[in-house]
Amino acid sequence: MTTLRSEILKYAKDYFGTEPDYPWDDEPEYAVLRHGKSRKWYGLIMKISLRRLGIESDEPADILNVKCDPALIGSLILKKGYFPAYHMSKEHWLTVILDGSVPLDGIIALLCISYDLTG
Repeated sequence: MTTLRSEILKYAKDYFGTEPDYPWDDEPEYAVLRHGKSRKWYGLIMKISLRRLGIESDEPADILNVKCDPALIGSLILKKGYFPAYHMSKEHWLTVILDGSVPLDGIIALLCISYDLTG
């Protein structure tokens, strides 16, 4: 079964030549996507409790953090599936929950924006 997580990682490899880093031994599912030239992060995939996003549930969920234009963040967080950045600067980063509420093409568009912003 293909997951949004695997689709994002495949896209990052196919279009940006990015292999994910897994830098934390205590969090082996956390995948960092680094820009090929600058080595800056343009994506971070984590599995966290929904409660950390302000949702009344302890269910774990995959999320993606991407760098984003602050004006775009302000409008997106009003929509389902988008949140102020978890564990990152809320001014320049956005969290997308990978539960299907945001379609893959929307996630990929944000990933591309993030890649361009970190280049």
